[in-house]
Amino acid sequence: MGRESIEEGKLSNPLLVKNIDSESQVYGYGGRGENSGAGNEQQSGTFSSSATTMVVLSTLVAVSGSYVFGSAVGYSSPARSGVMDDLGLTVAEYSVFGSILTIGAMIGAVVSGRIADYIGRRGAMAFSEIFCILGWLAIAFSKVAWWAELGRLLVGCGMGLLSYVVPIYIAEITPKNLRGGFTTVHQLMICCGVSLTYLIGAFLNWRALALIGTVPCVIQILGLFFIPESPRWLAKIGQEKKCEDALQNLRGKNADISQEKSEIRDYTETLKRLSEASILDLFQRRYAYSVIVGVGLMVLQQFGGVNGIAFYASAIFISAGFSDSIGTIAMVAVQIPMTGLGVILMDKSGRRPLLLVSSTGTCLGCLLVGLSFLLQNLQQWKHVTPILALVGILVFTGSFSLGMGGIPWVIMSEIFPINMKGSAGSLVTLVSWLGSWIVSYAFNFLMDWNAAGTFFMFSCVSGVTILFVAKLVPETKGRTLEEIQTSMNRFSCSTGVLLVCDRFAFVVVWSLKVSENRNIKAFHYRKLRRHDLNKSSVSKMEREKRIA
Repeated sequence: MGRESIEEGKLSNPLLVKNIDSESQVYGYGGRGENSGAGNEQQSGTFSSSATTMVVLSTLVAVSGSYVFGSAVGYSSPARSGVMDDLGLTVAEYSVFGSILTIGAMIGAVVSGRIADYIGRRGAMAFSEIFCILGWLAIAFSKVAWWAELGRLLVGCGMGLLSYVVPIYIAEITPKNLRGGFTTVHQLMICCGVSLTYLIGAFLNWRALALIGTVPCVIQILGLFFIPESPRWLAKIGQEKKCEDALQNLRGKNADISQEKSEIRDYTETLKRLSEASILDLFQRRYAYSVIVGVGLMVLQQFGGVNGIAFYASAIFISAGFSDSIGTIAMVAVQIPMTGLGVILMDKSGRRPLLLVSSTGTCLGCLLVGLSFLLQNLQQWKHVTPILALVGILVFTGSFSLGMGGIPWVIMSEIFPINMKGSAGSLVTLVSWLGSWIVSYAFNFLMDWNAAGTFFMFSCVSGVTILFVAKLVPETKGRTLEEIQTSMNRFSCSTGVLLVCDRFAFVVVWSLKVSENRNIKAFHYRKLRRHDLNKSSVSKMEREKRIA
């Protein structure tokens, strides 16, 4: 899609009534979103390419940080009894230890976008790993609770940075036909980190488990010396020659990068004419649709209960009357294959279908767990409730791993223009970790209040997610980042309203027209009726009664 057509023609068309068909194609309503992506690909020519060795190596180095992320999330479940016994913590104090990770992640999230913009994607990953190494060492050698909590806070700061910069880096280095699957490897490695930490924690004490957490941090720092910087970031800061070299290195020595390089350059030059954005700039109407999709997915992802379940999986199984070790191993057995399946399907079926299937599964899973606790409270089917809880947790875990775990991060990395990515990434990541902290801190108290009600609430949130994805989330499969960002902004730039507002306005205008037509018909009917009555021989009083 040429820049001239984007800037001069397609951004100026009014949406109301005229562009109902075009908006359906862009956003995938009625199953047409994927075709629109293919159409764009045909119009612009394809520079899709295969996965080169450098793209694979760069992705593997980047997702070493994702493994750190997963190991930090999974740490609190197997370490629970050991930390509480050795440091003398109560349940409430251990809730602080578990949830303080997310407070650190919020701090990291606030600065993640700026750091990634100022020192580059590679520099941001290295910077985050320093925090993680210091944090794991502090936990491993802690003698008092506050020292362990400080270490957990430092690990959280590193996580907050990694949760933003890893999917952004992968999205910016991969070809568009592979971008979804490669970006979802971020979620696959998070699952691997959580799962392997569960397994290793069953055999090692919490201090040794913390020391093992430093290993992937060191691997990523060493690997960063052998991979290129993001070409799009280099283009943004004006390093044209380095951008070209990095892109050629990623696509292969003999690959033709002229069209991709030209598109990156044209788009970057257009964005350079815009001032560098702050977080407040995100709340302009032209970015409103992107913000609603990005923030909305993160809020729904977190309030679906994933971190409560991940942090306290062992306690859930014990409360349900099931073996925590068997339940944890079963979670591992489901989590990794389902995440791998999501990676394979990402660029085949598209983002929206996977999100819909995933959120439906999490809704069902939480419903089953809630039903299990409800039957337990009613003293009914006692021999069935532990199995029902296990099935529910496994359905939730598998479904979440299939789509809701990774796809919101993929979409977040795709929908914001590069001049907004720093601020937008900070906002979205901050919201994600704020939700994570609320859920992880409140989860123990919610379970004490009403275990069944807690999971029914999570199920309702997943139900809302289904509606949100169906109505608002665009399909981004098979489209370049520049095409996605232009189509996301075209609705708000042309009329200053969101897609949902545009559809609402269409309905309102249609309703007003129908109402107006009815009023006109009623007026004419009354006029004719008066004429007929005046001609008749009825009394004046009767005429007035009939008119009324």
